[in-house]
Amino acid sequence: MTDHYAVIGNPISHSKSPLIHTEFAKQTKQNLDYVTREIPLDDLATGLKQLQKEGFKGINITVPFKEQAWQIVTDRSEHATRAGAINTIIFNDDGSLYGDNTDGIGLCRDLVDNHQIELKGKRILLLGAGGAARGVIEPLLKYLPSELVIANRTASKAEDLAKLYNEFGTLSGGGLDDLSGSFDVIINATAASLQGKVPPLPDNILNDHASCYDMMYSNTDTAFITWAKEHGAAKTIDGLGMLAEQAAEAFRLWRGVKPETQEVIKTIRNLR
Repeated sequence: MTDHYAVIGNPISHSKSPLIHTEFAKQTKQNLDYVTREIPLDDLATGLKQLQKEGFKGINITVPFKEQAWQIVTDRSEHATRAGAINTIIFNDDGSLYGDNTDGIGLCRDLVDNHQIELKGKRILLLGAGGAARGVIEPLLKYLPSELVIANRTASKAEDLAKLYNEFGTLSGGGLDDLSGSFDVIINATAASLQGKVPPLPDNILNDHASCYDMMYSNTDTAFITWAKEHGAAKTIDGLGMLAEQAAEAFRLWRGVKPETQEVIKTIRNLR
């Protein structure tokens, strides 16, 4: 019997997740299929009930539903509960739902394991304070950076996030105008670069060996990656590797087996 999984979002037709999970299933010999499902922006709860009714075993969640899903799914991992956003749901046989957030694990595995970027003792800037940013703060702090600075157009949102995670490490939050000094790693967790926009950043914000990471991805360089290259970043990385790594962790939660990601990352990069 084939088990059914999906990724939901709006829009969602561009998603590479079906390809990724199909490859994972082949690799691990799991009998499943994985599709995209566009959910109306104003009716997530009905969409989730419909997927359950159709017999789906689990789903991934992308923009703009991560924070909405968190409000609906009350049984969550500790990490997801703090993050205020979920990207993975398990539909249990008894009708209950379980939510988790694999974004941070995916980001850190891509940074550290795939690209050998050292985070311990480094000064990191995280741009944005929405669902994408919320899911990665705690995993980043586990790598013991010297400081994690959260910067957002609305300063109060970044400040609130910094307070929420204060016990996990050295971090601060504020507005883009409050930024000072240079950083070893800058992570863009805003969707602005997909619209060709980059948050206003000081020209001297990168140190000599800085790495810039865009959690977004497209078929060409995002606006943030372009900005990073123009400002002399030593490394520029888009979010395709994170996409595969967070998917692998979601797959493990659903199926109890962790797939290998390297060949899948090569495959999706070659499709660009």
